[in-house]
Amino acid sequence: MNTVPEQARTERADEEREVLARRIADRVLSCADVADLSKGPFGAVATYLPGGLVPGIAVRDDRVEVDIVARYGRPLPEVADLVRDAIGDLAGGRRVDVTIADVVTDSGKE
Repeated sequence: MNTVPEQARTERADEEREVLARRIADRVLSCADVADLSKGPFGAVATYLPGGLVPGIAVRDDRVEVDIVARYGRPLPEVADLVRDAIGDLAGGRRVDVTIADVVTDSGKE
């Protein structure tokens, strides 16, 4: 049974995780070589929250998973490094795993 303080602590942690996931998503999407976020296979890469989700960003206790669709042009390892650099300060010491789920041209075609 959840006590009131325990429930409040859980709700606060969920709110903090949501804010963090949304901030990370905004930062990732601001990278020039990122076309979009991807939920990955079977929608597994997302931060699920009461009333919604943040697709493409999974904030875990020990790591942050980021699943992106990259724009064609820059070497993919460089794109992943740029994403890691962009969100490193938000990760709070967690490892950042970047997966490139797809690559598109500027016209949006694969």
